[in-house]
Amino acid sequence: MTGSAPPSRVPRRGPRTTSARDWLGGLRLSGFTVIMLGLVVLGAFVLVPTVGTFVEQRQKIAALEEAVQLTADEIAALEAEQERWQDPAYITTQARERLYYGRPGEVVYLIDNDLDESQLPRDEEPVSGEVEEAPADWTGQLLRSLVASGLTQTAVGPQG
Repeated sequence: MTGSAPPSRVPRRGPRTTSARDWLGGLRLSGFTVIMLGLVVLGAFVLVPTVGTFVEQRQKIAALEEAVQLTADEIAALEAEQERWQDPAYITTQARERLYYGRPGEVVYLIDNDLDESQLPRDEEPVSGEVEEAPADWTGQLLRSLVASGLTQTAVGPQG
């Protein structure tokens, strides 16, 4: 073998660009491809509402199952309370606490205002008998109040 071997590749001369028109022109669609594409689109139109209905029904079923579970829990709580009311000791305790019943010969004491002085409600100050004139510029005060409340950075909790 004499000489140099032919190059196996043709050297490129820069980035190769293709236009969208050339690319789309290279696509060939057969009749079968068009029919299959049409069937896929038709299937999507038929199945999308059905899938939406299915998802909606599953959500309703889940909500109803949760409601049934809550009702079953309430029934269990009521049955437990009914069993407690079958116990004579529980009935006696409830009668003593709620209705202030006592056994024959017992003396029942009721204590009113057994709260600490700091927890007792304070008496309100008496209302003044004098009539005072309100400022005449109530609209300006209202506007200032609205602007101030809209521009505040922190909310103030209830005063107590």
